[in-house]
Amino acid sequence: MEFESSEEPRTAGNPRVSRGADSPPGRPGRPRPGNHRSYAVYVLVLLTLVYTSNFIDRIVLGILAAPIKAELHLTDTQLGLLGGTAFALFYTALGIPIGWLADRVNRVWIITAALTCWSLFTAATGMAHRFATLFAARLGVGVGEAGGVAPAYALLADYFPATMRARALGFYSLAIPIGSALGYLFGGYLATTYSWRTAFVFLGAVGIALAPVLALTVREPVRGANDTVPPAARERSATLREAWRQLSGKRSFWLLSIGAGCGSIMGYGLLFWLPSLFMRSYGLTLGQSAHLLGALLLLGGVPGILLGSAWVDRAGMRNPRLYALVPAGAFVCILPCYAWAIFMTSLTPGTFVLFLIPSALQLVWLGPVITAIQQLVPPNLRALASALFLFINNLLGLGLGALIIGGVSDLLTASFGGASLRYSILGGTVFYVLAATLFALASRRLAEEFEPI
Repeated sequence: MEFESSEEPRTAGNPRVSRGADSPPGRPGRPRPGNHRSYAVYVLVLLTLVYTSNFIDRIVLGILAAPIKAELHLTDTQLGLLGGTAFALFYTALGIPIGWLADRVNRVWIITAALTCWSLFTAATGMAHRFATLFAARLGVGVGEAGGVAPAYALLADYFPATMRARALGFYSLAIPIGSALGYLFGGYLATTYSWRTAFVFLGAVGIALAPVLALTVREPVRGANDTVPPAARERSATLREAWRQLSGKRSFWLLSIGAGCGSIMGYGLLFWLPSLFMRSYGLTLGQSAHLLGALLLLGGVPGILLGSAWVDRAGMRNPRLYALVPAGAFVCILPCYAWAIFMTSLTPGTFVLFLIPSALQLVWLGPVITAIQQLVPPNLRALASALFLFINNLLGLGLGALIIGGVSDLLTASFGGASLRYSILGGTVFYVLAATLFALASRRLAEEFEPI
């Protein structure tokens, strides 16, 4: 994956990373002349590492649930509260006000504070000795992670021109499959070798170590510097009324957000339930399931994100509808793969391929859709728009994914016994159909609703 730009500098020194009102006092707001391309890639890689830490800390509780339950004598209901409600409660609620703030102040500071917060609470999770303190620690992780993603989306949109944004944001989104896979693998290894407490403390310490690197080496870019937006417009902070007027008039924004949320219902739901399917239906152990899921995320998710993002960057500027139509087509192609795979009686190489294909296709939407969200609003609203998009996506995906698949499986147990989870997952693919439909509807309006770039 190559990030290059043929554009010449727009100002002396650096074209797009200059010191403005958001830059920290006493620090230069731009790297040395001629160094913008490599510096932008450095920022992208570092923010991706931070996002990977975000997902590791989010996912790791799942693989550590068994030893935590055994030591602290927790119920399954309490584990469910820790794994979903405790995290999502503040993660979804705080995202929008933090996004509003990020459109006004230094976004690097916000991401650094968020990283420090969730890492400290991840480490604190390893020191908890009862349910109440565990719950409070997971609340803290959710509070921190609420400020990590939306400001980063807006930051990267200012570092990369429109012709490269899908690739840049797609690369950033690689943290989702990589972080999820590493959460399973590192969590399982550290818990087996040492203890579940060591796993949380170690992972928290890694995030804390990243925070000063981020704060000291990443500059706050000029907002909208890669767009043809008048300086006065991109530097002015929009009021909440102006923000609502902008967003409420963009029907494609809502269609993309709800469509992504429908896709995430299955994405998060399968992330939680596929290990159980592998154990119940194919006789795998917990360790074997974790390794298999890690392989699917890395071998499927990574190329799926990269290919979807790269293709849309090349074709999307000529036809903006592709930002929505490519993800819609990917969701449709998932259906026959899962329909065939989940009813295989044994885990063969062919079964692995059938699971691998949808593992790639279900993440194709990330780069194109996130890029479209950035281009639907002016630069001074990108963080808030990203936060609202994430609120809808996570409220549906995190809030309902595992619950819907598990609840339907329970309802089908009387009819299908141990195969109920298979039928529940198959029925859940209707959300992919709904997501594809909403994306297709959004595609009709993207060309007219995109902001000038």
